[in-house]
Amino acid sequence: MRKGIFYAAACYSAWGLFPIYFKALHSIPSLEILLHRMVWALVFLLLVLAARRQWNWIRNVVRQPKLLAGFAASALLLSANWFLYIWAINNDRIVDASLGYFMTPLVNVFLGFILLKERLRSVQWFAIACAGLGVLWLGWQTGHPPWIALVLATTFGMYGLLRKTAALGALEGLSLETMLLFPFALAYLIYLALHGQSAFLQTTTATQFLLLAAGPITAIPLLMFAAAARRIPLATLGLMQYISPTIQLFIGIWLYNEQFSHDRMLGFLGIWAGLLVYSLDSLRSSFMNKTKIA
Repeated sequence: MRKGIFYAAACYSAWGLFPIYFKALHSIPSLEILLHRMVWALVFLLLVLAARRQWNWIRNVVRQPKLLAGFAASALLLSANWFLYIWAINNDRIVDASLGYFMTPLVNVFLGFILLKERLRSVQWFAIACAGLGVLWLGWQTGHPPWIALVLATTFGMYGLLRKTAALGALEGLSLETMLLFPFALAYLIYLALHGQSAFLQTTTATQFLLLAAGPITAIPLLMFAAAARRIPLATLGLMQYISPTIQLFIGIWLYNEQFSHDRMLGFLGIWAGLLVYSLDSLRSSFMNKTKIA
């Protein structure tokens, strides 16, 4: 249990610190950062798979076209989410990005209702309504919907739904997704290099090493998350997920001086109220299920 909480806290804290890493790469176009992340993540994941000798799953996947198609779709959603997140950070929209990940749990619940026909309790509807009012307020006071947050939450929510029904673990699933993305990423990086448009070849050595580090920086938190999920209850893991967007929010406001007015805070408060109601209801349901089992 203690190890599980440590792993969860470590992985969510690492994800929360991602803005500092991507800010250090601000001289590289967001698309090129994404491509390098795909390439070097796969390289690192292959090293991990080799160390663990976990190759048997690949043969099984190749024989299942539907599974491959599902992971191709999740890979596209993941790449879209990664790209927008990187773009948001490097365009001084860290607060907007943090809002997206605050919203993700409630978006997951709503997507389950829409796509999986899951029944929602009245408390869950109330939580979604609170978040919806927060989003409407943010849209009204800025003159446009918080599209960065909405797209990040929706793409990650859809990605989560696809992975929820997939028959692969976290390590194997991410490895397969990066394998599917790798040929396109590598081809475009080669194209940029051949046409003299590669920022990687023109930047400093320190920045080049930072880009190479995208592999372990992407994969290690995921491995810690998988280790945490095996050791602690999902309800506990669900509550700890707010560590990441909270750190991002503080980084955006305090480290990079992004605007966070009182009007904007009201919109966040609506979403936080929805999350509080949702979290308390999840804890209650988890406790009641344990009581029934006992």
